[in-house]
Amino acid sequence: MPSNSSVKRKSVLTLDIWQDILQHFVSYILLALVVISAFSVIYYTHVNRQTTSELEQLYTQRDELDIEWRNLLLEQNSLAEHSAIESKAKKLLNMKRLDSKSEIIVTLE
Repeated sequence: MPSNSSVKRKSVLTLDIWQDILQHFVSYILLALVVISAFSVIYYTHVNRQTTSELEQLYTQRDELDIEWRNLLLEQNSLAEHSAIESKAKKLLNMKRLDSKSEIIVTLE
């Protein structure tokens, strides 16, 4: 069985610790807020870097799609021009497409 003095020492020690905690309570709260703030900075920096990386990938994809769009426009213009030439040749010059029976192959010797 513990002696009365050891119980008294433990209660005095507990009381001293509790008074110390209450005395420095503001400091502990400020320390906790500083740590939370530091982790928040780390987290939001990470999120910012991920978002910036994703934005760069989207810019690259946009540029690739823009190039593809320009190529398709060039192809469309080329096909439209060929079609216009073919229709003018049919109307103005009475030309027509040859079939395989009408073709003559000339060889040079």
